[in-house]
Amino acid sequence: MSPLDSFSIRILSELQRDARQTILQIAQRIGLTNTPCWKRIKEMERDGVIRGYTALVDRDKVGLLICVLAEINLSKHTEKNASDFEKEVAACPQITECYSTTGNADYMIKVVTTDIKAYETFLHNVLFKLPGVEHVRSSIVLRDVKCDPRMPLT
Repeated sequence: MSPLDSFSIRILSELQRDARQTILQIAQRIGLTNTPCWKRIKEMERDGVIRGYTALVDRDKVGLLICVLAEINLSKHTEKNASDFEKEVAACPQITECYSTTGNADYMIKVVTTDIKAYETFLHNVLFKLPGVEHVRSSIVLRDVKCDPRMPLT
């Protein structure tokens, strides 16, 4: 894939701002006509620059009142252990983000649940039973200071 030019970056910025816009609306905002705008979007979708489209949901308003950031350490650092762990994490809807990290933890995960009791149940019935998990260190999020999924393109 070639580097993104200014039009593609502006298209991405517009889609991040509001992905429900029509091609016509995006094209007008960035100064292109419909067809080149549509072609650029399709190319970025094909190349994986645009991975998908989704609605941003306020977790509090859907009853997911607890957000936990947890550090995970695996017992053995083998490719199979990591692969098995990552496969199980990918299938777990309560884990909304997972990062392989350097430093004190092997992984950092973000977990959302309805309440602290639900997290405790999740911890014992799911997290402690994930393949290779040796240690979990949980931090409860008191409030979201910044939670912005948009990429800083400019």
